Amino acid sequence: MPENVPYKAKLLIVDDEKNIRRTLLMVLGDENVSPRDCGSAEEALRLMREDPAEIILLDIKLPGMDGIKMLESVKKEWPSTEVIMISGHGSIRDAVGATRLGAYDFLEKPLDRDRVVLSVRNCFEKHALYRRLMLIDEELDERYRMVGSSQVVRQLIAEIRKVAPTSGRVLVTGESGTGKELVARAVHKLSKRADKPFVKVNCAAIPAELIESELFGYERGAFTGATGKKKGQFELADGGTLFLDEVGDMSLAAQAKVLRVLQTGEMSHVGGERTISVDVRVVAATNKDLKKAVAAAEFRDDLYYRLNVIPIHCLPLRDRLDDIPPLLTKFVTEFCKENGLRIKDIEPEVLQVMRGYDWPGNIRELKNVIERMVIMSTDPITVADLPEYVTGSKTAVDISSYDGMSLKDVRNEVEKGYILSKLREYGWNITRTADVLGIERTNLHKKIKQLGIRRDDQEE
Repeated sequence: MPENVPYKAKLLIVDDEKNIRRTLLMVLGDENVSPRDCGSAEEALRLMREDPAEIILLDIKLPGMDGIKMLESVKKEWPSTEVIMISGHGSIRDAVGATRLGAYDFLEKPLDRDRVVLSVRNCFEKHALYRRLMLIDEELDERYRMVGSSQVVRQLIAEIRKVAPTSGRVLVTGESGTGKELVARAVHKLSKRADKPFVKVNCAAIPAELIESELFGYERGAFTGATGKKKGQFELADGGTLFLDEVGDMSLAAQAKVLRVLQTGEMSHVGGERTISVDVRVVAATNKDLKKAVAAAEFRDDLYYRLNVIPIHCLPLRDRLDDIPPLLTKFVTEFCKENGLRIKDIEPEVLQVMRGYDWPGNIRELKNVIERMVIMSTDPITVADLPEYVTGSKTAVDISSYDGMSLKDVRNEVEKGYILSKLREYGWNITRTADVLGIERTNLHKKIKQLGIRRDDQEE
């Protein structure tokens, strides 16, 4: 709907008295509703099946099917429709019964104009909020939709559909940037817990000393800075799904507590004694080889077997190049909309070059490259808009550019360039880049700060 056209909720008035219907149509004429009316429940249900109303003013006493029976039918077929009951012979029993069946309000005849208007306005606001939430959900669904036409993706989706409705724990493995979070969200969306929370915890991003309080919450005074009581992620995910991303980076102490929750369904706050029961389905993900981590005593074998009930592996982008065309179309469209641009065309050569690149940073790297192209390119997007490292064109090092620099400065420049190239190669994944460089993550963070490396440098 165009933004300059005000949204009007569809309203249906159901009453066997013509005068009341006419009066209500007049009273609500200036409200944000598009009204229709009829004199029976049977006619009302027919109209609803043709074009469902979002608000109904419904008389209890009707010829044929009464209003209470119709209310039951409406709430079964159109649960989001708000129903305001009307009665000329109302009783507390009728009002309570209607409310239990899901009626929004109960109005007695003779109708008070202000009360009718207020009730309809409240219904409108509630439904408008519902519509906004639905639009947000649709946008999120689109954002996290798995895209691809390759046999690999079709098989992955088939696995997810088989696994999701069960209660089995899932361990998603694969390189960084392969879409492990998308798998976790799809498992949740297709599960019986879809209407409950999906809570993500990035175990690698939380310092080891804070991971326990983040997962399990804490009591006031549990540690320095704990000035109040806070729920942990397990509690926040109660009834839903907890996604433990980069679970291989979790400390052994936290692993022991997670294992206890998985075994017993019970936990306690840090600094607390009370036992709290939680019902959570855990989906974990890692880019590490947990079997090797278990052998090296870096990951608990009992927790590994608890998490690895149903393994799902995400293949790297280089093994599913047939998915680049739909991903390219999706991301170009997405970033053009985000930046208020007309959807840009893409020259066919761009796709050919992309298919010839190895994509070590996988889909995350592809997405970053496409965002850069959308922002920096004209229309259409051409091969010239691709980064040099993707097209394979490299410029020879000009040693003369170091003239007049000290050995230390030259060393810093070379080191900066090399670290930047590796960060870019691995989609700015600090953990993986540090592994490739053979240094600790903390040391890499120090180097980035010391050498003044910025993410914007990859665009230079």
